[in-house]
Amino acid sequence: MGEYSKALSYYEKALEIKQKTLPSNHPSLAISYNNIGETYRQMGEYSKALSFYEKALEIYQKTLPSNHPDLATSYWCMGSLYENMKDYSKALSYFQRALDIKQRALPPTHPSIKNVKQSIEIVKKKL
Repeated sequence: MGEYSKALSYYEKALEIKQKTLPSNHPSLAISYNNIGETYRQMGEYSKALSFYEKALEIYQKTLPSNHPDLATSYWCMGSLYENMKDYSKALSYFQRALDIKQRALPPTHPSIKNVKQSIEIVKKKL
C-alpha cells in the first residue's frame, strides 16, 4: 500500500506510449489521465490531480455518448477530488452528474448507483 510514486511512474509510462500511438482525443488516453489524477488525489496533490482529471473529462465529453458510464466515472472522480478539497458544492454537482448518467446507463440495482448516492449523502451532510 502507498507506493504512489511507483504507480505514478508506471501510469506515466503507459500514458507516454499511448500518446505516441493514439490520437490526442482517444478515450484510452482519458483512462491514463484519470489513473494519474487518482494517484495524485491519493497523494494529496489536489491541483495536479485536478489537471489530469480535467484532461480526462474533456476527452470523454468530446468522444463518448452523454450517458456513457466512463463519463460518469470521470464526474465521480472530480466530485471526490472536490470533496477532498472541501469544496462541497462542486463535489455535489459532479456527484449528481455522475448519478444522472449511471441511472440512465445502468440497471437500477447496480452497486455503482448506490455508491454515488452514498457519496451525495455524505457531501450533503458537509454542506
